[in-house]
Amino acid sequence: MHDKFMNAAIEEAEKGFSEGGIPIGSVLVIDNEIVGRGHNRRVQKGSAILHAEMDCFENAGRLTAKDYKRATLYSTLSPCDMCSGTALLYKIPKIVIGENKTFKGPEEYVKSRGVEVIVLDSPKCIKLMEYFIRNKPELWNEDIGE
Repeated sequence: MHDKFMNAAIEEAEKGFSEGGIPIGSVLVIDNEIVGRGHNRRVQKGSAILHAEMDCFENAGRLTAKDYKRATLYSTLSPCDMCSGTALLYKIPKIVIGENKTFKGPEEYVKSRGVEVIVLDSPKCIKLMEYFIRNKPELWNEDIGE
């Protein structure tokens, strides 16, 4: 089941990369249905906050608290503080991460708040980010606040 939804997040990451952006993708799933999709669009939109997860939440639209409590957030990369905070705010109970080798967000804190965190160690996600970081280090550092 995780493969299906992570593959959708990877499609979003690849879309972002093809647009000249940072290859990170995310989907929000409720009751085994994708209700939101997004990819990092900071470059494309000139945005300070449009990480993949934030784009995904925005594209999902307004949901009820009851909906969020049944949701799973999939992200190709370990969510940063901002994106993890949004998941905590809406009490999303599960986050599935493609990889955390190239960047690790506050996973331990998120777990301490009762969220189930699953890291898939996806070779495809790792390869995509390593390629990007190697070829666009200045853009990557900007995205993670370095």
